[in-house]
Formats: sequence, structure tokens, C-alpha cells
Amino acid sequence: MTDSTVCGCACSAALKLIFSCSGGADVGELSDRAARKLTCDGKGKMFCLAGIGGRVSGIVKSTEAASAILAIDGCPLDCARKCLEEAGFTGFLHLNLSQIGFVKGQSPIDDENVAKAAQAGAALLESACAVK
Repeated sequence: MTDSTVCGCACSAALKLIFSCSGGADVGELSDRAARKLTCDGKGKMFCLAGIGGRVSGIVKSTEAASAILAIDGCPLDCARKCLEEAGFTGFLHLNLSQIGFVKGQSPIDDENVAKAAQAGAALLESACAVK
């Protein structure tokens, strides 16, 4: 069993939290499914972006204690990134799926695309571990 609280290099016992825009468009669903895959693969833990927006104290405190934060946005509007910034978070990792070739309204939700998005997110999370 993979312990999702520890990265491969054992540099931190704190959680890596993953926030997805989970928007209504195809790329929003793709960001959501990529975040869920990263959680299932033990790369981090998907967390509640609505809780950040609503300033739910337990969710905000858990996020403040995270060893890394990854925001995944489906389109250039960057709603997940902006939501975290509005709550005062800075220095987090950010993946916008348009940067890896996904286009809003033209990105089928299939295993191949979910894997591509998740792989890009995993690479960012691993790079965060490498610099600590």
C-alpha cells in the first residue's frame, strides 16, 4: 500500500494537496479526473476547492499545513489558481491543461487524456519534492 502522505524521497510527512477547477466544460472534467487519478495513484490528496472559496477553517488550516499544493485548471480562466490566491495562498504549483495541448470544447474525456493530464500533475508534484 502506498502512503500518500510521504513523497518518494521521504522529504516530508505533510500532505500534498491537489485542487481541481472541476468546471462544467470538458477540460474541467478532465482536470477533476486527473486530480482523482493522482489521489488514487498516491501522488497526493484531492482536496475541496469550494472549501477554500468558502473559507472553511478546517480546510484552510489543512491547506496551510500541506507540503505542496497543486492547482489544476482546465482552461485559461485559471479559476482554481485564482481561488487559492484570493484565500491568500502563494507559491503553489499550477497546471493549466491548455498548456499541455487541451482545448476547451475539443478535449474528449478518455483514459488517454486523463493519464496525460495526471502525468503532468505528477511531474509537478515530484519536482516540488525534489527542491525541498
